[in-house]
Amino acid sequence: MSAIPRAALLLGLAGLLPFVWGALTLLSDGAYAWGIETLGGRFVGPYVQLFYGTVILSFMSGVLWGFATKASGKQAATCYALSVIPALWAFFMAGGGPVSAGVNLIAGFLGLLILDWQFWRWGLAPQWWMHLRGLLTGVVVACLLVGVLT
Repeated sequence: MSAIPRAALLLGLAGLLPFVWGALTLLSDGAYAWGIETLGGRFVGPYVQLFYGTVILSFMSGVLWGFATKASGKQAATCYALSVIPALWAFFMAGGGPVSAGVNLIAGFLGLLILDWQFWRWGLAPQWWMHLRGLLTGVVVACLLVGVLT
């Protein structure tokens, strides 16, 4: 098993900031007030989480597409087809209000983790991939749950 490369870990953790910030503004009136005043309404509460979550699911489709380039034949076709699912999920399922959108994004990130595992199992993702993806997905889901449950 390989350690997660430092750059990948740091950038992955930095990518959690909008999710964590959104959860914090839901749990703290002071953080919410500061965020509204300084950043605007789009960058607090579930709004930042939901918008950023759709962006990240789409980004992860691109990552999986990159992994698919390592496959060949029928497996490549399967991988390319699977790689577009997170972006399509975000496009079709991240509307309808903050609670349903949050629930659907949680499902999308958990589904993405299954796709990550499959690409990793096929040897298309780096050895360290699931360690990183498990950590990041756990934090994302926990933060989105704050938005769904508050």
